[in-house]
Amino acid sequence: MRYAYGVTSALLLGGAVASLATGLPAGAQVAQNDAQQMQNVVPRAGAPASFADLTQQLQPAVVNISTRQKVKVANANPFAGTPFEDLFGGGGGSATREAQSLGSGFVISADGYVVTNNHVITADGQGQVESITVTMPDGSEYPAKLIGRDAPSDLAVLKISAGKPLPFVKFGDSRSARVGDWVIAIGNPFGLGGTVTSGIVSAISRSTGSGSAYDRYIQTDASINRGNSGGPMFDMKGQVIGINNAIFSPTGGSVGIGFAIPAETAAPIVDKLIKGQSIDRGYLGVQIQPVTEDVADSLGLAHNRGELVQTVQPGQAAANAGIQPGDIVVKVDGKAVSPDQTLSYIVANTAPGKRIPIELIRNGKAMTVTATVGKRPSDDELAQQSFNPAAPDDDQYNRNPQRQGEGLAEKTLGLSVLPLNPQIARQIGMPDGTRGLVITVVDGSSDAGTKGLQRGDLVLSANYRPVTTVSELEAVIRQAKADGRNAVLLQVQRRGQPAAYLPIRLR
Repeated sequence: MRYAYGVTSALLLGGAVASLATGLPAGAQVAQNDAQQMQNVVPRAGAPASFADLTQQLQPAVVNISTRQKVKVANANPFAGTPFEDLFGGGGGSATREAQSLGSGFVISADGYVVTNNHVITADGQGQVESITVTMPDGSEYPAKLIGRDAPSDLAVLKISAGKPLPFVKFGDSRSARVGDWVIAIGNPFGLGGTVTSGIVSAISRSTGSGSAYDRYIQTDASINRGNSGGPMFDMKGQVIGINNAIFSPTGGSVGIGFAIPAETAAPIVDKLIKGQSIDRGYLGVQIQPVTEDVADSLGLAHNRGELVQTVQPGQAAANAGIQPGDIVVKVDGKAVSPDQTLSYIVANTAPGKRIPIELIRNGKAMTVTATVGKRPSDDELAQQSFNPAAPDDDQYNRNPQRQGEGLAEKTLGLSVLPLNPQIARQIGMPDGTRGLVITVVDGSSDAGTKGLQRGDLVLSANYRPVTTVSELEAVIRQAKADGRNAVLLQVQRRGQPAAYLPIRLR
């Protein structure tokens, strides 16, 4: 800061000397313009001298939240497996123990509505929450009633009755937050009570790679630790722009990478929970993966653009719109699909029933389809849909394949393959009429081995071209090398599982 102001002073001084020496006012005018530009770059107030006044206003609305739970645990028998195991009631059964959880929250209305994270007030495993207590900064405690919670966004709303108006804070506009803005976090780390930390916005629209519909956070270097969950992140106007939710840490403590749910995401959900309204999210019925560098290189696409459709669920919005496995979705309802704005995020925040255009790339050609967004199923229903049976037993089919082709697949992909015939199809559990190449050997040091391909997997296509002979696969490899591509996109199927697309780098 001192260096920046020094440059500004030098410019002003230089302009004055030039004006006196030459008598030309233009020199002073130029210097004045340069000084004005510097003043526009340098923050006028610099770092805050203190956060004390702001904290004094905000801290009374930040609360400690604790729960009392009953958790079922296995009833261990120290004599299990001995002739004495029946002396103490047998070796099985379960016992119930009491547990507690601690977190943070904040009051958003004078009549006692409190916002926190869903995981703060949710029991672990087989537990059941028996009571929730909200403790104010002055030490007063109130029993809390659960008004509503939403697991996908990890938000919950409680209600306390204090018999008097309570201090509260309001949501701000997280969309106006910029990287480098000052923020403060107030919460209850490690059960220590009201603690204030400060920092800056490190990133906005940060994806952690979880692939969830709400994997979009404000990242901060303000210290956030266990117990800060559910607490507010404030901007310098004293408005809540985020709800502290998670940290990235190899040690369990703060290493300067914390994540907060943006207010633009949280506020509408909180409002619906208070009103008792259902939270409906959009759904297309596809399984997707990011367009990694390997996928992009295999198809000659730009990096960090779009997402690859792996499977399409029959009867859902994507299937009805004509979306197919292998399509690259690049834009949804006018919004570009990127690591910062994923397909899941865009669709989940689209109202069910809305018709939206979806721009995609299929076999290298751009096209647009129109989909009517469906309603997202419950988490339990989604878990049932994603169930995959066990992989096949390697011993179930011929282990002595004849080498075919020129060996190009072995050299470049690390794979030995054979054309699928009815006998092998039966041995690896594939339906009659299935066509493709069965993998017989995988080089564990190759990219294919690293990515989990194994003996018995079936290669259906390469770069969207069906492959039923080794020569067809080798032709795709040669074409990819001629086009300067570093990878080939294989469509692979494993017994009992849907076909999936996997980019394999060439050696």
